[in-house]
Amino acid sequence: MRRRVRGSSRRLALTAALVLAGAAALAQQPGRTQSEAERIAAEGIAIGSEAGAGDDPQTSVAQPVFSARRSAEVTTSIQDLLGPAGDPGGFRAFLRDRGITYGLLYFAEALHTARGGLRRGTAGLGLVDLDIDVDLDTLAGWTGGALHTTFYQIHGRGASRSYVGNLLTVSDIEALTASRLNELWFEQSLFDGRLAVRIGQLATDTEYMVSQTGILFVNGSFGWPAVLATDVPGGGPAYPLAAPGVRVKVVPNANLSIQAGVYDGDPGGPDRFGREPDPQRRNRTGTRFPLSDPAFVIAEVAYAYNIEPGAKGEPGTVTLGGWYHFGRFDALARNAEGRSLADPASTGIGRRLRGDNGIYGLIDQTVYREPDDPNDGASIFVRASGSPGDRNLIDLYVDAGIAYRGLFPGRSDDTVGVAVGVAQVSRAARRLDAEAAALGDLPRPRRSVEAVIEATYQAVLGPGLALQPTIQYVFKPGGGIANPYDPDRVRVRNAAVFGLRAIIRY
Repeated sequence: MRRRVRGSSRRLALTAALVLAGAAALAQQPGRTQSEAERIAAEGIAIGSEAGAGDDPQTSVAQPVFSARRSAEVTTSIQDLLGPAGDPGGFRAFLRDRGITYGLLYFAEALHTARGGLRRGTAGLGLVDLDIDVDLDTLAGWTGGALHTTFYQIHGRGASRSYVGNLLTVSDIEALTASRLNELWFEQSLFDGRLAVRIGQLATDTEYMVSQTGILFVNGSFGWPAVLATDVPGGGPAYPLAAPGVRVKVVPNANLSIQAGVYDGDPGGPDRFGREPDPQRRNRTGTRFPLSDPAFVIAEVAYAYNIEPGAKGEPGTVTLGGWYHFGRFDALARNAEGRSLADPASTGIGRRLRGDNGIYGLIDQTVYREPDDPNDGASIFVRASGSPGDRNLIDLYVDAGIAYRGLFPGRSDDTVGVAVGVAQVSRAARRLDAEAAALGDLPRPRRSVEAVIEATYQAVLGPGLALQPTIQYVFKPGGGIANPYDPDRVRVRNAAVFGLRAIIRY
């Protein structure tokens, strides 16, 4: 059965690549797509005048046209390329006139681990993303009301799980094969949109700690960072899982936004019998709707500056936030009696600690805009986050990157970027490794940090069509863990990963 699934994913990836190649030949011009150019000319769009990733004002000139992260504003569609055939029978227009819109995104990618990692090999992965939005004002006269749902169909296998063995997941669409419900929520906006309350099954990675520049990159940690994906139970309410919750957002003015939410603390639901540690397997279809776990709370404030017309400086956004989990966590190095967990006389179970937390900060900044086209230029991002080291595998995470949109003549929609991310293994985990070695335990490497550097180029072939190659180099996968496939249990070697992603949006 698995062989058939993998073969199907390879065929789907090949088909997507062929479709994109044909679309490139049909594109009317190699630079900005005609519909996008006409839209900019007609509306006079400038940075800060439209929504950016995370639904804050766009302050990154290098925000890409496409992203696998649902926090992004993806505006082009292959429907523009297909003409009348793009909406057979006018069904889509019929629904849109009644306040119902839908979008389909398909991602097909191949990631080849050329050296290092757990082993060499190629992972083929595909994702179908269906989003449906309902404007209740248009549909039923309910002022400020909206409904949203997201469905995923994921197929293939991921490179990190199968070949690299790292913490900073190589692909932001990596997940177990499944057809699942992700988000399902109702939102009520009040006071001309200055206050919005959202309730239902929610994902936090669409709204919190989102970098408008960072959404370009394929590595998953440049979206929902590894410090949260690793430390929060179940990875938190983030792709591919969501959790029941309530979010409140306040926007006092165009520059400032404040949001906070409370969610079930484990999107996979409780592992009642201790038999299934993987949250994706505990909640295979996304319809478990767990409500009994200790709560996860997250809040952030974002300030966008220099977004007013005629502002002297370049636009940017500074974001500060924090989270708290009300559950209980096991200490990584000591048991309840204070004995090292590496000691053979120890119970091997860390002492129970109350709660977990973290803080983070983010800056997105446009640093250059081309004089002839202010919608092209360069942006940078910097993020940092920390958590207590006695109960978390990662206690510090930092990433940064630069992207340039429209770098090459005639390719105004293309975006190129380089980013680096570093996750520090906590002091408690490093101490445990040292104590195990001192006590004569089986020889094993000592963990320290994991880092990744990625270079990528998103080539927009036409409305709703793109190809995106990526090169990633992973330093010390897993923080420097032993390779289970090596008889000598030596450290997993640094990994070089080459990938190609095809994107179709309808």
